[in-house]
Amino acid sequence: MNYNKLVAGLNVALTIFVVTFLVTSAGAAPREKILYNFGPSKHVGVFPVAALIFDSSGNLYGATSAGTHVRGDGTGTVFELSPTADGEWKETQLWAFDGLDGYNPRASLIFDSAGNLYSTTSEGEGGTRNLSHSNENTGGGAFELTQKTGGGWKEIRVHRFPSHPRDGTYPQSSLVIDGSGNLYGTAPYSSGGCGAGSCGIVFELSRTSRGGWKETVLHNFKRTGKGGFSPEGDLILDASGNLYGTTAGGRVEGCSEEYGWCGMVFELSPKSGGGWKETVLHNFNGMDGASPAAGLIFDAAGNLYGTTNTGGTGKCTLGSFSGCGTVFELTPKTGGGWTETVLYSFKGKDGDGSYPSSGVVIDAAGNLYGTTLYGGSRTRCITAGCGTVFKLTLTVGGSWTETVLHSFNDNGEDGTFPGGGVILDAAGNLYGTTDFGGNGKCGVGTSLGGTRWGGTSFPGCGTVYEIIP
Repeated sequence: MNYNKLVAGLNVALTIFVVTFLVTSAGAAPREKILYNFGPSKHVGVFPVAALIFDSSGNLYGATSAGTHVRGDGTGTVFELSPTADGEWKETQLWAFDGLDGYNPRASLIFDSAGNLYSTTSEGEGGTRNLSHSNENTGGGAFELTQKTGGGWKEIRVHRFPSHPRDGTYPQSSLVIDGSGNLYGTAPYSSGGCGAGSCGIVFELSRTSRGGWKETVLHNFKRTGKGGFSPEGDLILDASGNLYGTTAGGRVEGCSEEYGWCGMVFELSPKSGGGWKETVLHNFNGMDGASPAAGLIFDAAGNLYGTTNTGGTGKCTLGSFSGCGTVFELTPKTGGGWTETVLYSFKGKDGDGSYPSSGVVIDAAGNLYGTTLYGGSRTRCITAGCGTVFKLTLTVGGSWTETVLHSFNDNGEDGTFPGGGVILDAAGNLYGTTDFGGNGKCGVGTSLGGTRWGGTSFPGCGTVYEIIP
């Protein structure tokens, strides 16, 4: 089962406790600004499906999943956007993948303390044949970009998937780095197939004494039992070195067939004698959310927040699934364990969003922000809508109120399908990418847009946008 962004939007459901939906009034509406339009010209990246990151100077960094025309509809790029004196933004392409060093990067980047960049490619040549996808020999990988003394960037291939029979394949998540420079990530599939054996992994990449990298598989997920499988979202680390994440797959008692696989939230803790212990923090049942495809965040009190791609009380029926997705909170209990609270259940109608495929971010006041892949007040992007940026605010009475900050519009200018989520700057402005849309002409009949996306017409190549509250 594949819960990729564009496919993940066709999944499962969730519950909601107390929430009021309101659309911002016209007089106080936040303003959207398109910072950059990706275009199909040669040597240009297209279709940015991942989240952005900032550096200390306010420059933005991200990846495009295709572009450069190296093979087929392109293999993807890593880019930097820098603000100029006239208020515009300039793109600099830091790296273009050639297929042999990986392609189709779908995850955000991270910096280490020296300014090197790390992330993953979801596909890539050179690994052994992936047994669970026997028609391909591309398993993806992890890479590092370092700045060269004379200018430009150099790529180092940190790991190729799969490198052994129980390795993972097709990583779609970002990496997280600890204080020692070790990298951690997830891969939703396994080289040995997804059955009684492993079905996705959590891995660690650590430097060797010779300057290379070594992979250690920390946990193999199984499709049997009460756990989950297919971890697609990013991991996070706490101060004690424990890892937290989600799996899109997994069904427990009470998970209705209507929702397919419901998924779960897990913790991995290092054991004193070596190895790692998995603890299931929450199993979703469909009515309280299903198929979480994104990572988690902590607040200052140690509570966890995340989204489920489907499930909940909103009755969306895109594809063969129901439920429009949710935003949830997990609170640690005094005696152990965690309590889940559904903060919001997306409706997918009346201007509301549906199917969040990315996580949320939190500001200093405790407000949550995120995106939905579909929904909103515009209906030109298929019948499900073009996607939204939303804000959740905790009210005095303890409930959460949703405000739709922006509904994307397939008008040849705005972006569509904001799959990567948002980030915040110090002033409270939001930045993100749209998978498609904008004024770049990508569509069926060209090598871009027709091959990778199954011949579906998405007439824009993607955008970088800013939402100013």
